[in-house]
Amino acid sequence: MNYHKKSDDVPRPRKPQNDVDVHPNGDSKATTSEEAQLMAFTTDDRHFSLIRTLHMADFITLLNGLCGLMSIFSSLRYCLGDPSDCFNLWLAIAFTPFGLFFDFMDGKVARLRKKSSLMGQELDSLADLISFGVAPSCCAFTIGFRTALDNAVLVYFALCGLSRLARFNVTVANLPKDKSGKSKYFEGTPIPTTLSLVFLMAYWVHRKWILDDLPYGVVGNGTWYEVHPAVGLFFISGCAMISKSLHIPKI
Repeated sequence: MNYHKKSDDVPRPRKPQNDVDVHPNGDSKATTSEEAQLMAFTTDDRHFSLIRTLHMADFITLLNGLCGLMSIFSSLRYCLGDPSDCFNLWLAIAFTPFGLFFDFMDGKVARLRKKSSLMGQELDSLADLISFGVAPSCCAFTIGFRTALDNAVLVYFALCGLSRLARFNVTVANLPKDKSGKSKYFEGTPIPTTLSLVFLMAYWVHRKWILDDLPYGVVGNGTWYEVHPAVGLFFISGCAMISKSLHIPKI
């Protein structure tokens, strides 16, 4: 996952100019207080001061968020167009794996350059929410999960992703660590695992099992409780993300 918050999983002081000296084993050497860097953020009145504080890894993290947004826009274009033309639907699905690529690469770049920023962990969580929480929900709506109960499940799924990321940021310092300082496991499934649902939807699109032909059909057609049973996969995924007892070993 992303280096900003996961390479050593321990919040630590950073330099005022957002630099952290990182040793080859993944640990970092604190050279000043986190408050000093916060002061640099709040007192820098130069033009484009926010952009100046970002490192290369942060810009790669933003590309992750860009992929999520492009997936959402592609889903909207499909909904506004001809249902038989699946080009934009394929685009919506294709952008999400690219988000995972950038989510992986920002950590690699941060390690190679031995620099990270105070904003890095926040950017990473927000970008992950867009690419692996909101974008898959939009793809699911686009392919046919459009009833009121379907939407309630998709909202639950996205909010579970949001809650899972927030919990990670709060509890990461208290998770058991190995000798290198990395957390031994994730509590609940990491949010990028929702790509498994995106790949499943890609298979459905390939087989043209979308809209009125979704797998397992619909229950309660025309009633207030109309729902597609297949949307239960998103409910299960959401529950897995916020699980406290489910421990996923870190690789």
